[in-house]
Amino acid sequence: MTMRYFKLSDDMCLQGRWLLGDPTDSQGQEVDDPWQFKAGCPVQVDARLKIPIDHPGNPLDYSVAGVGNAPIVHKRVAGIFAELAPDDVQLLPVEVDGQSEPYCILVATRLIRCIDDNASEEVRYWKPEDGRPEKVGKYRGVSGMRIDPMKVGGARVFRTWGWTIALIVSQDIKEALERAHVSGAKFEEVTGPSAISPEERERNRKLLALRDETDAARQAFWRTLGTLDEDVIIPIVVGGGWPARRQVWRVIHRPEGRTLLVTDGLSDFFVDRVEPSVGFGLELALETNEPLGDVEKSWPLLLLERVGNEIAEHESVREKVKAGFLSMEVAGQGMPEPLLTKEGRVGVLLGMESSTLPGRFTMPAGEVLLVTVKVLMPVELAYLMEHGKRGRDELVRRFAQEGPAHLSRAWRQPVV
Repeated sequence: MTMRYFKLSDDMCLQGRWLLGDPTDSQGQEVDDPWQFKAGCPVQVDARLKIPIDHPGNPLDYSVAGVGNAPIVHKRVAGIFAELAPDDVQLLPVEVDGQSEPYCILVATRLIRCIDDNASEEVRYWKPEDGRPEKVGKYRGVSGMRIDPMKVGGARVFRTWGWTIALIVSQDIKEALERAHVSGAKFEEVTGPSAISPEERERNRKLLALRDETDAARQAFWRTLGTLDEDVIIPIVVGGGWPARRQVWRVIHRPEGRTLLVTDGLSDFFVDRVEPSVGFGLELALETNEPLGDVEKSWPLLLLERVGNEIAEHESVREKVKAGFLSMEVAGQGMPEPLLTKEGRVGVLLGMESSTLPGRFTMPAGEVLLVTVKVLMPVELAYLMEHGKRGRDELVRRFAQEGPAHLSRAWRQPVV
């Protein structure tokens, strides 16, 4: 009888659960390589590590820690792995903040090339044109994973070659963990027949081809604007009314220390139609010369996200943007105090021309507008609302006197 295997993951849907951070040393410094614990090989650790709690909540018997996704298991879970798969795991004792109970990092020490591309729902590989030569030939994405159990040998715990984020366990280990009522563990079978029909697979193939073509064209354009940060692709949010149901933001480093944030998905094809298009026919661009620190937590990204969602959700807003200038207000929660109106909102002006950014670019399926987002100080928003088109034109003239008119800054003097 062929052994069944399951992907073991952290159940993020549990209410009130804790969230753990990446392992640290005795001085509280994060380890240099937090990804080493999921590389599929033994690790060398010289001192006992600590696990911080990023978000307090109910402790779990199984959970993953931080961006490195190191599996953190209670001692009783570690005992199950030590008993059933002693040759496949390394168990590193760690201290979890505020916990008297013992925990371990679970390291799978085997890396097996066994993903069945034809049976899996979708697989994507890194290609030379993706600009990541060290990853070429490895998986860029795997969904609906299926493995070939004949290639596993006698392993009971392992990582999958090319896609090491997946931690695979055998059926007997899954059943042992379930009998022990281990909290936090979630299982998804990776053996057995493919989960999708031939028709669904063909549809996915067409969608994948469209996505690759679209992504390549947009990335080529982004690189003409500056240095595209390959390491900073703001985590995708699924849904939100965007054409391909994926919300993505990219970071481009520009001359004189400026940072350009752009939406990367409003010009996607419409996923329901499975045919080439430029989606809403526009992307948003917000440029600033203020230091941002952690871009993912910065106010310009938060602002761009909120404006992007307004664009995606309201056709009337999109049409006005395409017709020319548009001012709007979005929620001000988490934004710098100088930008907030008395009502706690933030005003923006969309569609300002820029002397340093093109107004449009070409995709395989058509042209796309590049719409600038300019944040307004509260008195500037009030001036625009009071004087209409004449006030808008006067604001634009005054912005131009201070340098690139489209730049957004939170810490400046109003021009009115």
